[in-house]
Amino acid sequence: MQQNRINHQISSPEVRLINDEGEQLGLFQLSEALKLADEHGLDLVEISPNARPPVVKLISYDKYKYQLKKLEQAQKKKAKKVEVKMIRLSVKIASGDLNTKARKADEFITDGDLVKVDLRMKGREQAFVDVAEQQLKAFLAALTVEYRMESEPRRMGNMLSMTLAPTK
Repeated sequence: MQQNRINHQISSPEVRLINDEGEQLGLFQLSEALKLADEHGLDLVEISPNARPPVVKLISYDKYKYQLKKLEQAQKKKAKKVEVKMIRLSVKIASGDLNTKARKADEFITDGDLVKVDLRMKGREQAFVDVAEQQLKAFLAALTVEYRMESEPRRMGNMLSMTLAPTK
């Protein structure tokens, strides 16, 4: 959280003053604004230091910090954490099992999660990568929800791996 300057820490000679309801009071000399804050028992809190002249708010500094904390908590609550869900396939997977895994991937994508699809090749299956790629294509064809390819299928050792993401 950024540190705001308050009261005598503000260095600009002229400021744009806003009250605690957000109504603009106009341009004031810093000394006048400090006097006004002192009369009301409030603080001058610099909201926008880069503006010309800087914008200051006439509010209790503790109340301002509390409002910022509440706003930050609300933003954290709204942010959805994206999880990466794993689906593991094999070259010899039966079509019913493939469809079951595709339905599960549909659920994950609908929930907004990334889906990492790994197809493991054992022994001599590694010599027939084209068969494994066909299984991945069959898996993609079995998906019913819209998705986008986050990463194309690529070979990593004895596995073909790709990542799917929900469309925005």
